[in-house]
Order: sequence, then C-alpha cells, then structure tokens
Amino acid sequence: MRRRHFIGLSFVAGASLAFPVPAVMAQTGVNEKIRLGTVSCGGRANELLSQFTRQPEIHLVGVSDPDSARVDAVQKKYAGTEGYTDLRKLLERDDLDAVIVATCNHWHCLGAIWAMQSGKHVYVEKPLSHSQWGGKQTVLAARKYQKICQVGMQQRSDPMQAEIKAFLHEEKALGKILSGRVNRYGIRGSIGKRDTPLEIPKTIDYNLWLGPAEELPLYRNQLHYDWHWMWNTGSGEMGNWGVHVLDDFRNNILLDEPKLPRAVMGGGARVVWDDAGESPNVHFVYYDTGSIPMVLGLSNIPEVPDSKSAGKCPGPSSGYVAYCEGGRLEGQRGSAIAFDKEGKELKRFKGNSGGDSHVQNFIAAIQANDPTKLNAEVAIGNDSAGWCNLANIAQRVGGPFSQTMADAIQQTDGRWEELLAQTTELLAGNGLTMANSAIRLSPMLTLDPATERFTGTGADAANAMLKRKYRVGFEVPEIG
Repeated sequence: MRRRHFIGLSFVAGASLAFPVPAVMAQTGVNEKIRLGTVSCGGRANELLSQFTRQPEIHLVGVSDPDSARVDAVQKKYAGTEGYTDLRKLLERDDLDAVIVATCNHWHCLGAIWAMQSGKHVYVEKPLSHSQWGGKQTVLAARKYQKICQVGMQQRSDPMQAEIKAFLHEEKALGKILSGRVNRYGIRGSIGKRDTPLEIPKTIDYNLWLGPAEELPLYRNQLHYDWHWMWNTGSGEMGNWGVHVLDDFRNNILLDEPKLPRAVMGGGARVVWDDAGESPNVHFVYYDTGSIPMVLGLSNIPEVPDSKSAGKCPGPSSGYVAYCEGGRLEGQRGSAIAFDKEGKELKRFKGNSGGDSHVQNFIAAIQANDPTKLNAEVAIGNDSAGWCNLANIAQRVGGPFSQTMADAIQQTDGRWEELLAQTTELLAGNGLTMANSAIRLSPMLTLDPATERFTGTGADAANAMLKRKYRVGFEVPEIG
C-alpha cells in the first residue's frame, strides 16, 4: 500500500523513485554516523532526542530553538553540540544529514521544506500541516529535493498494526466491516484569560517563534504548549491527539483509502472554560469515506464538574472501534481486542506503540535512500493531517446547531445518532445544551477528490481555510 501510494505521488510530481547516491553515504562513508540536528528544544523535541540518541547510527551535532534558555538546557544535556536560536543557521551547516522538526504546528511545513531545500532529510512531528495547502507543498518538496521525510505518527511502526490488518482484511475473521468510530476523550483544564497581553520572556526571539503566524496579542497565561488551542499556531485537540487516532483508523480499517473523505460534517464548540482558547474542546464529526461510514467524537471537558472522567464512549477513550458483521475490534495505541457478536473476547493484540521502531525506520530509509521503506512517509502524513484539517474547517464554518441538519445524515449504522446523544448527555452533565453552549454544526461539505477543494454548499468559506495567510519572510513556498 505504501509503495503504490508513493509511486503515484512521485509520478504526479515528476520525480523518479530511484534517488541518487545517498547524501549521507557520499559525505561520511557507509560506516559513519548520521549527523543530526533538531529544530526545537521543547518537550516533544526532548523526547525525540532521547529516542534518536539511543540509536548507534546517530550523532547529534546541533540544536536550535528561538528560546535560548531551551537551547542552553539541551546543550548541557548533550555536550559538544552547537546551539542556535535561528534554525536557518543550523540548516546552513554542511556537516548535517538530517533534522528533527518538532516545533509548534504552524512551523512544521516551513521548517521541513527549508530543511529539505538545504539538503537535509527530515523527521517532522505530527500533524504534518497546519493547513492543507502547506502540507501539499511539503510533499512536493520531498519529491523535488529527493529527501527522506518521515512524519511522527509512530504507531505505524508498531508490528501490531500489520497483525490487525491481516486479521481484518486477509483472514476476514470478523467478516465485512460495517462502520467505525474514532474517540479521543481526555480532560484538559482552562488555559486562563488575561486582561492584558502576555509578556514574552526575554530569552525568546519572538519574531522567529512566530515565523509564519500572525503577530497577535496573547491573552493566555503561558506561551509554550498552550499554543495548541489557538488557531494561529495550533490545530486544537484534533491535530494534537485526534491525528493519532484518526491515523490508526485510516491505516488499519481503511487501508489508507481514500486519501481524503468525500464529504465531512462537523460540529462543536469551546465550552465550560471561559478562557483564551479558541479550538473546540467538544467536537463531533461525520466522514463520508465512500465505503465504511465513520464518526469521530472528541472531548476535553469533565463528565460533570470536578469529575476526573471525560465521559462515556463506546470502545477505548483514545482509540477506535470497527463494527463488523461478526463482531467488533477495539484498538488503541499499543493494544487491541477483537470480540464476537455476543461480546465474547476472540483475540488480543499486543504492541509496542512504535517509539524507537519509528526512529529506526527513518534511519533505515536514509541508509537505503529509499522513501518507500518509511512507515509514515510524508504523503501519508499529509493525508492523515488532512482529515483533521477538514474536521476543524467544518466546525469553524458551521452555524448554530440544527437538529434537522444533523438528522440528514443517513446510513451510519446508528453511530452518528449515538455520538450526538452522548455529546448531548456530556453537555447536560455540565448544565449545557446544544443551544446554550453555542455548539456549531456545518452543512455537509463535499470535497472534489481531483482538486482536493470543497464544492457545493459552504464551499467558499471552507476553501478560504485551505491555505493560511503567511507572515512576510516566512511564507511556505509554492513548490513547482
């Protein structure tokens, strides 16, 4: 599946499948180490650095982050590395073969493209893109500059995934797959709301931190991490954890087809917390896949005030369910269970969550100079991010919730109705209704698979969100 997917994209982009002699081998010799740098020294970057530096093939030579305090901390941990606040200075180095891009979401595409333009292979964190147009340019850059580009969807390197696919699609142990549900339920508290704009720490080059994003006053309490919940820099929980559970479903249940849904309807709002956050903390989505009807439920609010539970949902709170003729399969990171129609357990799957294996997969692809070896090649990462981007667009362009509009969805095996009922119950536990919580719902937004643009009702507003506005000097280039 991966090889066919890659060949098709390579043909479209005009790139050949065979790369020239690997740059890393030409520069350092077959037995030398891969010289690594990192773009970002934040929390996720540090986790990845621990994984990478455990591999004998890796030599860390440089680190960068617009926060000099973070650079200093990583340099102390990894003696002998050079530190930079400007990633462009790091990328100018000739003695660098690959980089980790683990920035805020709004930097992922530009950071990856700049790195590939400078001759480096890239491991870029999920979600690949902050907007669909940027993700497409990143795929085209990998083809044009003939670079290995892995996306940080590490569960794809868990051997368990192949076992699940064989069980469902080759053995057909549960019969035909009828419908699916994806879940991400986990509580996140308020990020606060200030009366005056947040003062940026003096250790941070804020121009570089912003990069492609607009310069807007910040009214949240902290700069780092809570950028996730602002549209200018993040993709909400949909792009934070939603991309992982959606990618699992795409990989194991849909076998990565279609690349994007034929249509999407989404609703939700930011409720309970009167904070500076913008992205919804209650989100519900229907995807028309052309084959298996599927829905997604997401919530970051408690079941009732002060509860430690995020509410009930069928299957794992962070995972997916495939409903089949002969039973169901419930999957999540690192494990899955198959049940028959009566609920009796049939089989357990045990995984390792991908972690180090995903890093090793990236290294092996560099050594072979063969992107088809990648388990989460950039084109796959772009598609999975796309399902998140489209869900966010749907919620943002929606109007006040309409039960009539919601009822228009048919043939979902009851999953859509079940999801709406559970969302209504979750809101009620917090003294809210679909009406007084300002829940929004989009019309059914149809997508042209050839152009990957919306058509029909709501298309103009939705298409306007496929490409973000870039700040001067930090534009994602259009790759020819």
